[in-house]
Amino acid sequence: MHSRNEYLKVLRERYLKAKTRKEKSLILDEYCRNTGQARKYVIRKIQPGVNLNPKPRKRRREIYDGEFKAALAKVWEIFDYPCGQRLKPLLEGEVDRLREFGELNIPDEVVLKLKKISSATVDRKLRHQREVLHLLRSKSGSKPGSLLKQKIPIRLTEWDTSQVGYVEADIVVHCGSSTLGEYVNTLSTTEISSGWWEGEAIMGKSQEHSFWALKEIRKRTPFEWQGLDSDNGSEFINQILYKYCRREGIEFTRSRPNHKNDNAYIEEKNWTHVRKVFGYLRYDNYEELAIMNGLYRNELRLYKNLFQPVMKLVSKERIGGSVKRKYDTPKTPYKRLMDSGQMPEATSKQLEAVYLSLNPAQLKRSIDTKLDKLYRTYEGKTRSQQVDPMRKVVPHTVTSFMIQQPKVGLPA
Repeated sequence: MHSRNEYLKVLRERYLKAKTRKEKSLILDEYCRNTGQARKYVIRKIQPGVNLNPKPRKRRREIYDGEFKAALAKVWEIFDYPCGQRLKPLLEGEVDRLREFGELNIPDEVVLKLKKISSATVDRKLRHQREVLHLLRSKSGSKPGSLLKQKIPIRLTEWDTSQVGYVEADIVVHCGSSTLGEYVNTLSTTEISSGWWEGEAIMGKSQEHSFWALKEIRKRTPFEWQGLDSDNGSEFINQILYKYCRREGIEFTRSRPNHKNDNAYIEEKNWTHVRKVFGYLRYDNYEELAIMNGLYRNELRLYKNLFQPVMKLVSKERIGGSVKRKYDTPKTPYKRLMDSGQMPEATSKQLEAVYLSLNPAQLKRSIDTKLDKLYRTYEGKTRSQQVDPMRKVVPHTVTSFMIQQPKVGLPA
């Protein structure tokens, strides 16, 4: 439109200078032919005194002002930077509790705005803050095992995901840039129906340590295990775990080799619950192991399961070259377990009491304090190296002795 108006300004001078009606008609024909606009509309615009500059748009009154944006960013930070769809149910249910804990000092008008804001508007208002966050993908280093593969069936979405108790498990390595030696690994599990997540740090990936970690995780989960699915790593595919599952009545299955999407639920948690928290540094001593387990067994599991909503895929439809996905209302794993109707009454009351006693902002501060202690412990052993904890590095197994090649040449 701006270009058309500039073009019309040029032709207006010729139009006003034209002496005959035929000359004016030719000018109008030229403009209409080049722009495609209607002749009567052009005649009205080309008359002298008509302003061709566009009128300034009247700005709408800003509903969500700076005070609101500051409160929204504060809540967004407390709940670990979720997207708008996952943050909206938290704004509806947790803002009043945060005010009671003294974490938010905002007037009632801002509270009403926080509760009625849409998820799309949340994403728009947090666009600037979100740009500074760099998301990275997870890295795994499991080696395929060969034991019992014929006895353990491959699962291809055969479980009833509406039933509570089916668990996926995986190993996340904390080896840094080299897979040599012994280092800390995280055994990560998630319950498919609710998204309930648990983790345990172990030194190495031995069958004994992995089995011990699974038993510790099972003690902490508020539901009974009905099934366990893993990848083909030897830390899972072994006689110890196979016999344990048969003895306990747990359905033990595995994924197809080299098909990560078969374990999509736990692979998703590997990033949001492990990599995003601990980064890509190398942790290889027992002091770091103790700090990580202190988080896994206390603050981190409570924060993720009670205050981090998850969305479940309801349906997906291919339309042309794109896939349209529909998700249900975001809920925390705690809410999904409580709404499932499959939890014992005593367990439900115990979970509810824990939920009501917790301040999510204080949990977040405790997590940050322990992570800061972990990073300072890491820096204490590698002060000469400046490493970005969130930088994904490629593991290598070449020693320095192999890298240093002997000098080749004639003797002196």
